[in-house]
Amino acid sequence: MKISFCCTGTEPTPWLAGLRAALPQAQVELWQPGAAPADYAVVWAPPQQFFDQQPQLKGVFAIGAGVDALLRLRLPPQATVVRLDDAGMAVQMAEYVCHAVIRHFRELDVYAADISHGQWTFHKPRHRADFPVGVMGLGVLGQRVAQALTQFEFPVNGWSRSPKVMPGVRGFNGRAQLDAFLASSRILVNLLPLTFDTQGILNRDTLSRLQPSGYVINVARGAHLVDDDLLALLDSGHLAGATLDVFRTEPLPLKHPFWQHPKITITPHTSARTLRETSIAQIAGKLEALERGETVVGRVDLERGY
Repeated sequence: MKISFCCTGTEPTPWLAGLRAALPQAQVELWQPGAAPADYAVVWAPPQQFFDQQPQLKGVFAIGAGVDALLRLRLPPQATVVRLDDAGMAVQMAEYVCHAVIRHFRELDVYAADISHGQWTFHKPRHRADFPVGVMGLGVLGQRVAQALTQFEFPVNGWSRSPKVMPGVRGFNGRAQLDAFLASSRILVNLLPLTFDTQGILNRDTLSRLQPSGYVINVARGAHLVDDDLLALLDSGHLAGATLDVFRTEPLPLKHPFWQHPKITITPHTSARTLRETSIAQIAGKLEALERGETVVGRVDLERGY
């Protein structure tokens, strides 16, 4: 069995060593143009050339939870595409989102600004009941985030394509219930997969439906958000602020208005990083399961896009 590794922007040496240790029966090689055919591939942002030269692939393993960039390529029709379904990212995402929600709710940025000016100030405590949090996307990461938020006693709403039942989370599903979900939420967390249907879903219309002084947290993909619509709603006062970890162009161009906007906090796509050792163990287990003809978790539905 041969495995080809093609992960753009990733240092290959530790990945190759880890995969070889986890799959000693396999030949694991770094892909180069013109390389011999492989049975399986471990990829991140591969070029189209990779798949054009690998039409025989039986399986493709992405080293991340999102596969939108991968699905824009022409893939071998018989290959099973598998994404990571957690691999240590869920707890990181829960940490990040809870931190952003609590920082906004407790006005910690306001206190930090006051302290930087030598001001010892007091702000009236807010009530959690006035800050319902809506989580868009209830996959593995979204469910972990929603569950974590309930531990801080925020009212939590969840919206997904199909019905999901979670303790302590008010469920909404489908386009028919999207407006009601938004109107029930003051803080919005986006964890949707990026598909044709979800591109630009965070726009003037949807964000205007949030409760007044709404707050937006985008940790999914930059293409979910219409940048100019967010800026307009922030400047009008309908939205109180935003925390953004993902952007349409990454790195974020230095002249982009997000950098200097006083109501926006940005981070460099670091809300949930791939953990190499955990990911390798998961990939190895799933690859061996596929070899045995078993069903694996994280198999991508190419029509749905996730």
